[in-house]
Amino acid sequence: MAEVKPHHYDVIRRPLITEKSTLVAEQNKIIFEVAPTADKKAIKEAVEALFKVSVTKVNTLTQKGKTKRFRGFLGRRSDVKKAVVTLAEGQSVDISTGL
Repeated sequence: MAEVKPHHYDVIRRPLITEKSTLVAEQNKIIFEVAPTADKKAIKEAVEALFKVSVTKVNTLTQKGKTKRFRGFLGRRSDVKKAVVTLAEGQSVDISTGL
């Protein structure tokens, strides 16, 4: 496994705990919010180093921010980049514990 480097914590911001992410957890998949500039290779290295698991696949998507109204003024939420990380068979990560 790779050694943990400080920039791994910059690549992976936080795990996303949603109803959909708990459903795909049964298929050995974890969903993370990642840095907008992170590529698939960097995400794979960071997950393998931080959680000591082997990653088979990384899929990324960018969720565009919504336009919302706050106290009569228009505002815009930030764009969010997500990564769906597929783990090797028989491996898992306990997201509820911290790093």
